[in-house]
Amino acid sequence: MTATGQAPTAERRRERRIDIRLPIHVRGTDAEGAEFEERTSSENLCRGGVAFVTRRKIGHGTSLEIRIPLPAPSGTSEDEFSTIGRVVHVKSAEADAGLLIGVEFTGPRFRRIFQSEAAH
Repeated sequence: MTATGQAPTAERRRERRIDIRLPIHVRGTDAEGAEFEERTSSENLCRGGVAFVTRRKIGHGTSLEIRIPLPAPSGTSEDEFSTIGRVVHVKSAEADAGLLIGVEFTGPRFRRIFQSEAAH
């Protein structure tokens, strides 16, 4: 039960997440106040956010800069997606690999479509 006496509701996703590993570059300030830059990979991605694993402690509400290098489709010059986002969830990753950080994009949204790795 929540503080209001209501049963907690299931997390609602606005968009379908795709399980895909893409290299990402994250920059921000961790829970100890130290600025950092880290290269990692996405666990999943949707137009409005990304999840990734890190060993850094990053608190809820933290603002992060996210860059995702992309192969440019023919006829375009776009080679990177860049945005800012806010940490909306933090939980332990599988096999004690660190923390799974969920980021909601507050800047530009992701416009590419990828096929889930699970579909292969």
